[in-house]
Amino acid sequence: MSGVKFTFHQLFVVGAARVGKSALSVQFVAGRFGDEYAPDAEDLCRKYCLVDDEPAILDILDTAGDQEEFVTVMTPYGGLADGFLLVYSITSRESFEEITTFYQHILRFKDKGSFSAILVANKCDLEFEREVGIHEGRDLANHLGCGFIETSAKRSTNVDQAFKTIVREIRKRDEVPLFPNFGTNSKLMSLFWTADCTIHTSQHETCRSGFR
Repeated sequence: MSGVKFTFHQLFVVGAARVGKSALSVQFVAGRFGDEYAPDAEDLCRKYCLVDDEPAILDILDTAGDQEEFVTVMTPYGGLADGFLLVYSITSRESFEEITTFYQHILRFKDKGSFSAILVANKCDLEFEREVGIHEGRDLANHLGCGFIETSAKRSTNVDQAFKTIVREIRKRDEVPLFPNFGTNSKLMSLFWTADCTIHTSQHETCRSGFR
C-alpha cells in the first residue's frame, strides 16, 4: 500500500442496546454476521475500502448502548469523530425514540455542521416484527437533517451503502485529513490502538474488542 494516499475517517456507531450496532460493524468490516451481544463494551474496527474509487481508512467505534456510557465515551473522545451512524431497530419503538436523545448528546460535544450523520434503521429482515414505519424513519431523518437508510446486518442488506454514504457526506462537508492528527496527545493516540484483544479479519481489516 506504499505510495497510496488514504483519506481517514473516524466513525461512531450510536444507538440503544440490542439494535445490531456490533453486527453492522462486523458485517461491514469482516463480511460476516456476528450476533454476539456485549452491552458494556465498546469495539473498535478498522476498514480499508474504496468509496467512489477513492481509498479510505475507516476507524469505526461501536459504542455501548447505555446513555450514560455513551456520554462517558463522548466526553474525552467525541471530538475525534467526524461521522455518526445513528442506529435503531425497526422492531423496537423504544430504540427509535432514543435516537433524539443520543443526537442531543452528540450536540453537547460537536457543533451542528461540524459532523455528518445518517439514520440507520436496522433489522429490516424482521418485517413481521416491525414497530417503526419507514415513513417515521424518514421523517426523523429530515428533522435531524441527515440521511436515512434501512439495513439488515443479518442479510447484509445496505450495510456497505450505509457506511459509504456517511463517508461521502463527510467528504462533501469538508476536506478530510490523509491521516489522523493527534498532535502530541498520546492518550488520544492510544485510544485507537489499545484493546484487550485483536481479531484479524484480513490483511487490511481488524476489529479490536473489549475497548474501554
